[in-house]
Amino acid sequence: MSPRVQAVRVGYTDETFVPDPRPPLTWKTATGLPGWSQRAADVSVTRAGVTSTVTLDGPDSVLVDWPFEPLAAGESATVRVRVHGVDGPASAWSADAPVTAGFLSGWRARFVGSGAEEPQLLRGTFAVRGPVRRALLHSTAFGAYDVHVNGVPVDDAELKPGWTSYQWRLSLDVADVTEHLVAGANTLGVVLTGGWYTERYGFRDAARRFYEGAPAAAVQVTLEYEDGSVETVVSDERWSWAPGPVVSASLYQGETYDARREEVDAGAWSAVELIAVPDVTPAPRTLPPVRVVERLPVERVLTTPGGKTVLDFGQNLVGRVRIRVRGERGHTVTLRHAEVLEDGELGTRPLRNAAATDRYVLRGGGAEVWEPRWTFHGFRYVEIDGWPGEFAAEDVTAAVLHTDMPRTGGFTTSHALLQRFHDNVVWGMRGNFLSVPTDCPQRDERLGWTGDIQVFAPTAAFLYDCDAFLRSWLDDVTLEQTAAGGVVPMVVPAVIPQVPGLFQPVAAWGDAITVVPDVLWERFADRDVLRRCFEAMAAWVDVVHARAGSTLLWEEGLQFGDWLDPDAPPERPGDAKTDAGIVATAYFQRSAALTAKAAALLGRDTDARRYTDLAARVADAFRDAYVTPRGRMMSDAPTAYALALAFGLAGDGQRQALGDRLRELVRAAGYRITTGFVGTPVICEALASTGHTDAASRLLTQTECPSWLYPVTMGATTVWERWDSMLPDGSVNPGQMTSFNHYALGGVADWLHRRVAGLAALEPGYRAVHVSPTLLDDLDDASAWHETPYGPARAGWRREGTRVHFHAEIPPNTRGVVDLPSGRRYEVGSGTHRWVEEHPRPVSVRRPLGLGSSLATIVDDPRAYRAVLDAIRGIDASRADAFRRTTRWRTGRALREPLDKAPVEILAAVEEALALLPPT
Repeated sequence: MSPRVQAVRVGYTDETFVPDPRPPLTWKTATGLPGWSQRAADVSVTRAGVTSTVTLDGPDSVLVDWPFEPLAAGESATVRVRVHGVDGPASAWSADAPVTAGFLSGWRARFVGSGAEEPQLLRGTFAVRGPVRRALLHSTAFGAYDVHVNGVPVDDAELKPGWTSYQWRLSLDVADVTEHLVAGANTLGVVLTGGWYTERYGFRDAARRFYEGAPAAAVQVTLEYEDGSVETVVSDERWSWAPGPVVSASLYQGETYDARREEVDAGAWSAVELIAVPDVTPAPRTLPPVRVVERLPVERVLTTPGGKTVLDFGQNLVGRVRIRVRGERGHTVTLRHAEVLEDGELGTRPLRNAAATDRYVLRGGGAEVWEPRWTFHGFRYVEIDGWPGEFAAEDVTAAVLHTDMPRTGGFTTSHALLQRFHDNVVWGMRGNFLSVPTDCPQRDERLGWTGDIQVFAPTAAFLYDCDAFLRSWLDDVTLEQTAAGGVVPMVVPAVIPQVPGLFQPVAAWGDAITVVPDVLWERFADRDVLRRCFEAMAAWVDVVHARAGSTLLWEEGLQFGDWLDPDAPPERPGDAKTDAGIVATAYFQRSAALTAKAAALLGRDTDARRYTDLAARVADAFRDAYVTPRGRMMSDAPTAYALALAFGLAGDGQRQALGDRLRELVRAAGYRITTGFVGTPVICEALASTGHTDAASRLLTQTECPSWLYPVTMGATTVWERWDSMLPDGSVNPGQMTSFNHYALGGVADWLHRRVAGLAALEPGYRAVHVSPTLLDDLDDASAWHETPYGPARAGWRREGTRVHFHAEIPPNTRGVVDLPSGRRYEVGSGTHRWVEEHPRPVSVRRPLGLGSSLATIVDDPRAYRAVLDAIRGIDASRADAFRRTTRWRTGRALREPLDKAPVEILAAVEEALALLPPT
């Protein structure tokens, strides 16, 4: 029963090398003792054979300040922890957690390359003159690269060094290469391609390079000999280059690889050039690298109507494929990738200018295995052309790529469609968290749109340990924002200057600088990110304040508003029902409030008072301009109500009226989605918090288009960009912007985690856990798990007849506050807890229904609603579809009104169908 310390982490990731001299410490305690809490912790560090120990009083165990002298450049140490509980015995010491300072005392390497954009091999040699105690390799590139020592790759990272705002920040990779060295001559080899550095950004014919210059790599090896001497080896003008087997490589267009060029003739090597690059000193990478995290087999082999061979992997994923092939020397195998099929053929139209095509030229002479390394694609389907001989599905596998973050959360339910939807949310995040948080991974875009991550960050922070990932991206946001005079660009890195408005303030997009740091504080207890981002948060709010002027209403300038409202035309995705000024002013108030909150947490009292006052005045202006005294929004659309409720903008006595009107609008739309990017993540929360859980449940489980579950019924395995990216007839949406892997509309998963299953952080980092499950009439059960910084937490419920069984698991060194649907509240300590309550499903008596019945009554009765549609469809399917799409299901209107021009036979069929319904 004694507590055990486990999972000691030094820094923000589980990587061995840390970028900071004072990395924070986190540890978890496992124990069967109920209600266990930490009274103190002993932390020990061993460095250069000397051990020192400090005792830290109190319960802190998450991102604890480094309590020792700072680490020196390249220094290695081990850390261990022992905890003392308020009651009971102390733990044993934890296992040693190794750590090495990844930063350098001086960067001396030169950036070298061929001077051309094409992929290339670089080579340098050095001599090892004696026994080596340790050799650390620091490397980076303006481009994408890999390093080999004596022909052996130094790590399993992909597309290094990743994508940052290269003009200001470049990541440095670190590896211990001691085991790869030999006495005497050694060779450093680099494969260098353009990666994000030479990519052409922009839409269709407007695509241009953003970063200037040829790709270049730099390598520095620090040799520490056993005799105590140190030698540094660097890339410089003595290195040489040669063309390699990678003929071309583009993230968008794909890779061409000629295996005949793998053996490079000695005469092919030429002297490198010293490449002019941005004046940036590389700094150690602060997030995990991109890795191959999973491999999937082919699920089906299809032959298209045009006779093409297409492989279906059964899952829309991001990565590439590996092939095993035999054939004649010089024969070419071509692989084309896409997310969907259209008219039975590979659906490449949504890719726009991204060719997403890989080519392999065989060297001949036996089995050959190849996998592209310098590109990635978003795909489910791969068309294979030119396969030599008989094709076998086992000769191809798919490699799944993303930043290697630990999985930390999940959601389960027996509702099969909802479970698949949540699985799709997870896959969407995986595909778009690749070095930076992108909007989509497949077409000629793949950019760090700030609005997408702003709405999805709460969901992301539950599903994966993405603190380090988003901290890194926020570093680029603050750099880009500083260069833009306080404006947060709509895309970071900001590589599409030709797009109008890139550096204009845009609500819900620019607000990422206030929202994302707050999410990292709430979910990971990361106070440092607030400190690093505070000036940027304040600058953004000040920019918006200046734009809003004395009215405090942000109604001017470019806005995306409630982007991709389902009622917007395909070619005009910003034409939302909700006025853009309402969206912008609501976000202005939210960002001011979050900036005030951060100021208070950081002890910046003057700033806290200033932004608190500003937030209050913006809220008053919002209500005066947009909310009537009786609780109607001047823009009578669901997103307007949802934002007012979710952001706390309702005045005294208005909240319930706003919620009631939102419920009416949701019903009037037939419980189908009527919100876009900004309304969708919060609409269920807004409904449930004002007593309309039934409406939230119907909205969540709706399968008609538009809805969250409609794509699932169409075979989706990721979340789509548009509610109707694929139309019911199987054709692709005709708009020029259609992606089948966008995570933004999956932001509702945060509500599933926090409110439906009921697992939320009551205090930052889950030091206190709030368990508050919401019973939905359309679900039999729901549960969630989350690996908090303190350990595993769980919550959920399941029905057994009229009884509902609730469970919660609270991690050691935390406490729980449990609010059950009956209104009972419990305060519990760590451990597993269970409760049972009586909650029979509501049973309503169905009164006789007919053409005179209220439309609201019909739509609130799923069987009656289905009976009406089926009756119409049995006679005229097109009329049934039009009736479904256009009818507004309001109280005070009879069913006969929208059917007033229907043929008599349809009216008779509807009356008969309703008359046949049972009384309950």
